[in-house]
Amino acid sequence: MKILIAPDSFKESVSAADAANAIQQGLAHSQLNGQYRCLPLADGGEGTVDALTNALNGEIKTTQVRDPLGRLVTSHWGKVNDTAVIEMASASGLELLSEQERNPLITDSFGTGQLILDALDHGVSKIILGLGGSATNDGGAGLMRALGAKLYDQYGNDIAPGGGSLAQLKSIDLQSVDRRLANVRFSLACDVSNPLCGSNGASAIFGPQKGADKAMVELLDQNLKHFASVLQPYCDIDLLTVAGMGAAGGLSLGLELITKVERGSGFDLISNAVELEKHIQWADLVITGEGKTDNQSLAGKACFGVANLAKSLNTPVLLISGSLGKDYQQLYQHGVVAAFSATLGPTTLQNAIKNARQNLQQTALAIGNLLTLR
Repeated sequence: MKILIAPDSFKESVSAADAANAIQQGLAHSQLNGQYRCLPLADGGEGTVDALTNALNGEIKTTQVRDPLGRLVTSHWGKVNDTAVIEMASASGLELLSEQERNPLITDSFGTGQLILDALDHGVSKIILGLGGSATNDGGAGLMRALGAKLYDQYGNDIAPGGGSLAQLKSIDLQSVDRRLANVRFSLACDVSNPLCGSNGASAIFGPQKGADKAMVELLDQNLKHFASVLQPYCDIDLLTVAGMGAAGGLSLGLELITKVERGSGFDLISNAVELEKHIQWADLVITGEGKTDNQSLAGKACFGVANLAKSLNTPVLLISGSLGKDYQQLYQHGVVAAFSATLGPTTLQNAIKNARQNLQQTALAIGNLLTLR
């Protein structure tokens, strides 16, 4: 049996490449006589840089930036000819913060702007920006400041970093925005279709995983709505209705103001680059995976994309997830024939993350043995 192993990363625990290797090792120790091919994937979040840079024979660049709380960290991006591949998660991501440090009222996206500046210093003319895995809900205000924009309150003072300060915004000064941005094309690799505000918006859907309680969600939503109202006169699209504007805490809201932006599916971008369809055609079975599978997975996540494409090619798909959440069964209508939780028995989230690689191996071992019964 020929098996394609094509997982996304398992957030905060193992990369897509490590997950693929763990699944392969588990299958190899089973009784199944199989051929295995690993193809790590991403959808705009963690792993986007590695997936695209490796597929297109580019090179990794490193630089120091500010993390979501303003601390210096070493981050990276990929250079492929005159194109930069940047993932917000590596500069402004949840993975850079402990659970206790998560607070979208104060976290900001300044570091992502610094990655863009470093790419400009290397002479790129196109930037692919992955929006998944963010720790921020600031509408891209931090990114704007890094690129030279000034955001003032009613007294002419700079507003503070974070989503909690957006309500103070009164005026914007774009005179010092880096002029090189005018000659750069931006492609946003987005794994969700949520609007900026409302019950399905950035704050309500993604705020809780970034540390927001119910009261904070309401405040953050109001603040983003105010931020959009100040920026709207400078933009030729309706900032509150564009699908995907809610990705990464509304990061692209700030980008809309200062440069040309194209939006696209992060999964489509990466799957085309790695020639996923060709690999699926080789396989008798596809195994994909992700950290948590629930109703958000159907909004453009990598596993959903893999399953849909494999279904169109009549190739069955098995899903291994760190945890199976609300409405994961909907994936059965989109090419997944069986879904497995890699968590072995009751445990804490910390232990599940710590033991993710071992759990993936054990789950894959069991799947391999099960497949021998065919």
